[in-house]
This record gives sequence, C-alpha cells and structure tokens, in this order.
Amino acid sequence: MGTTTKTAAATFSNYIDGAWTSASSGERFENRNPADTGELIGLFQKSSRADVNAAVDAAARAYERWRLVPAPRRAEILFRAAQILVDRKEALARDMTREMGKILDETRGDVQEAIDMTYFIAGEGRRLYGQTTPSELRDKFAMSVRQPLGVCAIITPWNFPMAIPSWKIIPALLCGNTVVFKPATYTPLSAFNFVKVLEEAGAPNGVVNLVTGGGEEIGDTLVGHPEVKVVSFTGSTDVGRVVSERAAPAFKKVHLEMGGKNVIMIMDDAKLDLAVEGCLWGGFGTTGQRCTAASRVVVHEKVYREFLDAFLPRVRSLKVGNGLDPVTQMGPSISQGQLETVMRYVKIGVDEGAKLAAGGHRLESGPYTKGFFHEPTVFVDVDRAMRIAREEIFGPVVSVLPCRSLDDAISIGNDVIYGLSASIYTQDINTAFRAMRDLYTGVFYVNAPTIGAEVHLPFGGTKATGNGHREAGTAALDVFSEWKSVYVDFSGKLQRAQIDAAEI
Repeated sequence: MGTTTKTAAATFSNYIDGAWTSASSGERFENRNPADTGELIGLFQKSSRADVNAAVDAAARAYERWRLVPAPRRAEILFRAAQILVDRKEALARDMTREMGKILDETRGDVQEAIDMTYFIAGEGRRLYGQTTPSELRDKFAMSVRQPLGVCAIITPWNFPMAIPSWKIIPALLCGNTVVFKPATYTPLSAFNFVKVLEEAGAPNGVVNLVTGGGEEIGDTLVGHPEVKVVSFTGSTDVGRVVSERAAPAFKKVHLEMGGKNVIMIMDDAKLDLAVEGCLWGGFGTTGQRCTAASRVVVHEKVYREFLDAFLPRVRSLKVGNGLDPVTQMGPSISQGQLETVMRYVKIGVDEGAKLAAGGHRLESGPYTKGFFHEPTVFVDVDRAMRIAREEIFGPVVSVLPCRSLDDAISIGNDVIYGLSASIYTQDINTAFRAMRDLYTGVFYVNAPTIGAEVHLPFGGTKATGNGHREAGTAALDVFSEWKSVYVDFSGKLQRAQIDAAEI
C-alpha cells in the first residue's frame, strides 16, 4: 500500500480487485511538491494497458454482485467513508497541500467538500426515487425506476484531487455501478488516500479500483474498453473532445466537465469593498487554477478607476509561498509546464497591448528557488477581443475590462466559448435578476465570486464547458443511472395503450 513520512518517500500501489498491487511494467513515477521540488512525496505506479484491463475486468465481475446490493446497504458503506474522512481531515489536507500546492485552508475545504458530497449522496440510498403515475387503462400500474449501467471510468484533474473524485465516484457507487479511477499524475496521493478510505469503509473487492500513471495510454484504454459503460471526465476542453470522440462509436454515456473563462461583473451601485474581496478570492484562490476562477472582471466605467485603486494594492500585497505556511495566501502553480503557460500568456497580454498593472513575473529567488511560483498578475484596460480575455490560462492572471452598462457587461460575459460560472455585484434586485437570466452559464452568483458551489445543487457548464450533464446534487444520479419504465397489467386480458380506451 504505502505511507508517507517526512524523512523518506514511500512507494504506493494500484488497487485492483481488493488488492494493493504493483504495475505490470514494474515502473514508477515521482510525485514532488510543487512548492519545493526537493521534496519527493512518493513513488507511484506507472500503469500500462494490462493494468487497466485487469482493473476493468475486476470491476465488471464485481458489478454482477454489487448491483444487487440494496441501495440503502450501499449507502451504509458511504456513510462510514464520510466519517473516516471527517476523522482524517487534517492529515488528508496536509498531504494534498504537499502534492498540489494550494494553501491549507483550501485543501481543508477540498476534503470537506468530499465529506459533504459523501454524506449527501449516501442519504440518497433511501431516496433513489422514481415515479408512479396513473395508467390510461384500467387494472394497470405504471412506474419508473433507476437502474445502474456497469463499469464507470473516472478520470479526474489535479486541482481538486479529492472533491472532484467524490462528485463522481460516490454517486456511481450509490447507483450500483463499479469504478475504475484514473487520477491526475500530479495528485496520486490524494487519490490513494480516498480509495483507502473506501476500502476501509467496506467497499467489496473490485467495486473500486485505482490505476495511476500517464493519461494517454491509461485514459485511451479506459475510454475504449468495451466493458466501460460510463466515462466521467474533468479536464481541458481539448482532451474532453478526444474522450467524446473515442467513446462515441460504442455509444457510451459520457459526462464532460471542461474549461471556463468566468466573469465577475461589477455595476456602478456595487459595494466595491465586497467586490474587491470577491475578485481576490475568485481570481487568485487555488492560484487561479480552477475551472471556475474569476479570470475576467468587467467593471462599470463610472466606478472603474475607484475599483482599480482598491483592487491593485490588495493584489500586490498577496503573500505567495508554501501552502503549509499559515501566512501564505497563494501557493505555486502545479508544475513547470503550467508555470510556463502562465508566463506565455503574460507575454501575450503585453504584446496585445493590455496594460500590466500588477505582477507579471516568475518568483524564483530566496524561498521560491525550488518551486513553481508566479506573482499574482492583473492586466487592466483589456479589450474583449484579446486572447487573455478569451482563453483559459489556469493561473493567477486576471483581466479587467471596462463596460458602459449592464447590457454591455452581459455581452462581454457571454462573448467566450465557455459557459461555466458568472457573477454580478449590484444592490439592484432588478439588475441581478436580469443578469441571472441572460448570462448563459451553468452557475451564477449574486454579490459573490464565481467560485463556491455547494454539493446539493447541480454543477456544470454550457457551451465548450460541458456536454449537458451535471455533477453534484441529485442531478449526479442521472449520469450514473438509466431510467426504466415499468408497466404491470393485472387485468388478465390484452389491453392496447392508446387504442383501447378505458370505460368511464
């Protein structure tokens, strides 16, 4: 299995058919702290096609037993898992900060979201409701029930390495499916910790399987495997498109949660101090590495300069550092590659003619020498046509754009390929409801930033952000189950619906 210590890095295993096992290749990969690359957190299995096939085969065998376990009994295992997460919250959060960098307050929130989701979905074990409805014929009963689908491939990103897996795995299990879980290579420790909790809670052998390693070979094998009936993927829009195309020939059920270029709109009647706080949290929380990050701020021209006068000093004063340090407000980028992406977009913004008003540079001296740190960065006087205002950067870069009116702000907000989250700051209820109606996004906030979704409501986006399915809330059950309509005729004779009318 594996454990972590400060003095030595452990080796961690895959989890297949109830056993912790090494990859068939015998190869491993390193997991290092992005705030201090000198810290080797652990060695993880570099899985191959053979390991994926073994995991899917185990899940397919386990499905035949698991689907027949009553949903309330499945839920009991999930309730136990939630309590284990509660008991280990601090240790799990510290492991998460070490491997992906965000500050400890945020990783505690990440674990808490997994706790909340697990408790919420476990409660649905006695509420997997269908419908009963009157039949149009005498002596006939009509109802609908949910049924599981089979083996689910779960492919998750690194920015919420326990919350997002919980959004997918927990409802999949409750509905009676089995799971093969492929986490991001940057955050395999949190995935290991989550699966270990499910094992200890009593998930039967083969019901949950974990394979770690590179995305291309493992992901391609998983998505294309004939026994996989559902693919749930969170990641980039480009990769999501490949997943969709790969799964389409077999008509697999595919859930995609992809990119975002989210907007905060600040009207001339907004409480600017509140808006500043929201833009700081929305733009630089998780180092901007959220699909819901507030990377665009559209400000009414009447309060544009006043907002910048308050916002920019706060951005410049943000404390960047190791997420385990309690004074740190923003951690590192996840990797060298992601840091280089941020730096490339900063150059693009400068070349496009946007005004660099804060940050703009890599931090690489003193305490930053061994990490992937970048200054919190703000461009002002940005035009909506600029790439920095249209493309997802996934880093601590915020573009501020002026607007003339609410209609102008809404037009700017909708003028990107994504449609995940949006927000407005205003004291006018009419303005708020117009924006709520007219922003074409899956999530909307009033007087709050674009981040902070709660587990009991659906989560997901429109346009290039997703393919119509939703995570969280009871909507998650629709991803991992299918409807079956059932008719019971107790008349003792042939009755033809829509032909034989019942006597009045």
